[in-house]
Amino acid sequence: MTESEKTAVLLLAHGSPVSVDDIPEFLLHVTGGRPLPTEVIEEVKHRYRLIGASPLTCWTFEQRDLLASELGLPVYVGMRNWKPFIDEAVLQMRADGIRRVIVICLAPQNSRTSVGLYRLALSTNREATFAIDFIESWHDHPLLISAFAEKLRAARSLACAETGTKLPVIFTAHSVPQRTVAEGDPYETQAKETAALVAREAALESDDWTFAFQSQGMSGGPWLGPTVEATILDLKQKGHGGVFIQPVGFVSDHVEVLFDIDIAFKGFAEQQGMRLWRAESLNGSKTLTAALADLARVILTRDVTKLNQGAGL
Repeated sequence: MTESEKTAVLLLAHGSPVSVDDIPEFLLHVTGGRPLPTEVIEEVKHRYRLIGASPLTCWTFEQRDLLASELGLPVYVGMRNWKPFIDEAVLQMRADGIRRVIVICLAPQNSRTSVGLYRLALSTNREATFAIDFIESWHDHPLLISAFAEKLRAARSLACAETGTKLPVIFTAHSVPQRTVAEGDPYETQAKETAALVAREAALESDDWTFAFQSQGMSGGPWLGPTVEATILDLKQKGHGGVFIQPVGFVSDHVEVLFDIDIAFKGFAEQQGMRLWRAESLNGSKTLTAALADLARVILTRDVTKLNQGAGL
């Protein structure tokens, strides 16, 4: 085994149940074993039934395969809340003789409610005896910004042409409890920075776009806002008859996109006499693959530089 073959990339993600029957067990992983009220479980089941199934795992595997082809390195997937679990990925990497792992969370903005929990699951695993390079965040990576801007320009131009108006853009990211940010979490700042960078890349004027947090939790105290619903109402009051949404906190389709945006927010907009469009998720975007590959190459280049310096080259 060569030195490069001893190095791998590990993609970490939230995970998603395969079927509606998996949801109760899945939610226990999400809450760390804390039981949820029956009505909450049934509501989650209802949402998954409406979208058919979450494609999150399939898209993550696709991203893995594209990245492996681009880098020429083995790439593994570990999910925090569903199969393949992070622990399973760790065991497979050990069995494959991996010595060093570059870890990328498929959540570009760093929050202790997502990235922090992924890192904890990895750091407390006694089987993870290999060296780990953990990328804390990549919310402002130029290629990530380009990937979002590509999707925004393509879909918004069609929507604006259809309506004959300049549709306002609502950038969104998943909400987190307010206490998380109050305790110093960088997530809110990073999410808004991603949105601002995408807006600039897509040549939006300052009054062309706004930002909202989506998918607030059903329990656990106040969550970050404003909500998408409140933002839609505000845009209606300003005279807009439609809105365009681009989630910048997610890199693939899943229930928060396919239900929250495509069903719930679209339905809410229609109730207000408005129309709603959305940018495609990044999913198998070549530019996303390039962003992930660049993150890994930066680590690899740094290692080579250190090796050469140590050898006096």
